[in-house]
Amino acid sequence: MDPEVHVRATTTSTNDDIHRLAEAGAPDGTVVMADAMTAGRGSRGRTWHAELGGVWISVLRRPAASIETAVLSLRVGLGLAAVLQQLVGHPVALKWPNDLVVGQRKVGGILCEMRWHGARPAWVAIGVGVNVANRLPDAMRHTATTLAEVVPGLSLVAVRDAVIPVLRTVKVDDTVLDPLEIAAFDRRNWLRGRALRAPVKGTIGGIDQSGGLEVTGTDGTSHVLRAGDLILSGTA
Repeated sequence: MDPEVHVRATTTSTNDDIHRLAEAGAPDGTVVMADAMTAGRGSRGRTWHAELGGVWISVLRRPAASIETAVLSLRVGLGLAAVLQQLVGHPVALKWPNDLVVGQRKVGGILCEMRWHGARPAWVAIGVGVNVANRLPDAMRHTATTLAEVVPGLSLVAVRDAVIPVLRTVKVDDTVLDPLEIAAFDRRNWLRGRALRAPVKGTIGGIDQSGGLEVTGTDGTSHVLRAGDLILSGTA
């Protein structure tokens, strides 16, 4: 029998719900999904607008070994991009480190949050938000889109049914990305070849086995970015 799926009409954050359930002993694969979130969050503390009409899901995983959330986020992205592309029939790209992109605009994001018992990983909450038919804030319309704009009438159930198996089966005990995963990311790499203005000036390449973004500086030096905001040339 599969672990429980907890359905909320509204919650503050599905990741917060997963952390509470994990603390109470819920098993690997437990799911929380909500119709809306009032305090959804993205990476680096950003607010995530999660209104009715989107897919807001978190899944509890219990890795046996320590895994960098950067590696896990990219691995989840690869799985989601594949199933969503099959669902909508349009290319789904990945924007490092945790965004899903359709038609040059963001359609979803991933947030992995690890919790520890001493030096041992206790669990990780894998949160996913996918814009399906939800209303987007006016300020985001030039950078974000919804799947319903690509495939009118696409159902929330179809998207949920595609997303949940990916989160329940993604490898959490392989601590680095293998060559096949790195190559698969490169085929979807929205940033490859773009000019970067900050935090370093250069041209963006691929990723390494630890999920770092490779950049060739304007002076030919090699850099690997592990976190932080990217400012592309030609953007504010």
